[in-house]
Amino acid sequence: MRSDQVSTPPRDLDRVRDTESTVPPLTRIIRDALDRLRAFDRRRPRVWDAAVTGFWAVAAVLDYTSGGWRHTAHEDVTAPEFVVLLMSLGFSLPLLWRRTHPLAVVLLMTPISLVNVWTGAVVQASLLQLVPVFQIVLRSSFRTVGAAALLFVAPILSGGFRISSGWGQEVVSYVWGLVFVVLLGIAVRTRREYTEALVERAHRLEHERDQQARLAAAAERTRIAREMHDIIGHNLSVITGLADGGAYAARKNPERAGQALDAIGTTSRQALSELRRLLGVLRDDHPDAERAPQPTLDELTPLIERVRRAGLPVDLELNGEGTARTLTPGRQLTVYRVIQEALTNTLKHATGPTSATVTLTYSPTHLDARITDTGTGAARTAEPEEAPLAAQGIMGMRERAALYDGTLAAGPMPEDTGWQVQLRLPLEDTHQ
Repeated sequence: MRSDQVSTPPRDLDRVRDTESTVPPLTRIIRDALDRLRAFDRRRPRVWDAAVTGFWAVAAVLDYTSGGWRHTAHEDVTAPEFVVLLMSLGFSLPLLWRRTHPLAVVLLMTPISLVNVWTGAVVQASLLQLVPVFQIVLRSSFRTVGAAALLFVAPILSGGFRISSGWGQEVVSYVWGLVFVVLLGIAVRTRREYTEALVERAHRLEHERDQQARLAAAAERTRIAREMHDIIGHNLSVITGLADGGAYAARKNPERAGQALDAIGTTSRQALSELRRLLGVLRDDHPDAERAPQPTLDELTPLIERVRRAGLPVDLELNGEGTARTLTPGRQLTVYRVIQEALTNTLKHATGPTSATVTLTYSPTHLDARITDTGTGAARTAEPEEAPLAAQGIMGMRERAALYDGTLAAGPMPEDTGWQVQLRLPLEDTHQ
């Protein structure tokens, strides 16, 4: 599976199935129907708007043709019947734009509502003004909502100058309808904004999860590159030194040349074994890949012996009362790799007669490792193109030390008498 694909764990799928099974059938049917209706509305909003407008227009016309409007009209109604029809259509047809231009629809209905009140017809279609008001509550600011509410209430309030009987009852019914629609719109809007916030948060968490996965993958690639640099760089340097020494000895001492070839074979097999172990763990199709422990300070002596066979005299000095067991495996690997990298750099870059000294000093709180050599050379990188590799090696040593709150310094010794690398690493459960 690719890293950019999102999969649902089986346990989560079971939880989703269990949740679905507990939903009552009627609730599930209603929810599915509403979901399909919303999906259709998103695909074809004009069709839905036309359907809603047509429904209310037909209802308004039926109210006119059946004479139902006369049951709500005042006794002294002065509106001709064709005006009542026009008012019914004026309240229903503008609903086609209720979602795109709700405030304009309210403005268009306001003079019609004023005529409706002053003529005494009071057609029931005038309550359709609440539909665009509801849309305004869903989408606009509260200032716009207040303006729409004023436009809705103003005509019925002005009717008090024209109609005296029953006017207060009509005002109460209009106001209560307005309050109900506003509260309903606020509830729907709050719910919608809450759902959108949850969706946005889910998307943000998914993005952060993917970003963390990419950072973890980058860190793992850096760690693997550092391990492979240490393994390949050190062993190839040893092999190169042994090969050069063997070629020189072959002309004078065939026995020493044979020993050099044996050492080359041993070093090569060890390098291949370490690489096979490192790469085998990375392969998903090999669950039985060897997962041997990483080198510890117990393998420091074999490391120094290999470097000696490559032609670099190395002395090992131990000071203090501590032992390798006082360090965690990760710290031991750090010390081992730093010493390995320092000796490898000496083999690769030091010029002239060179010897090296590795000094480990244990204290109650720290381990100090000092690797020095007597090689000469102003820059320790004979070729300019080798500088990035040397810098990568030193940077890798510093990164290893930083993992355990340690410090590392590398540079020439006074008066250019050699090179030194100094590592200071706190022991387990201690802080600098």
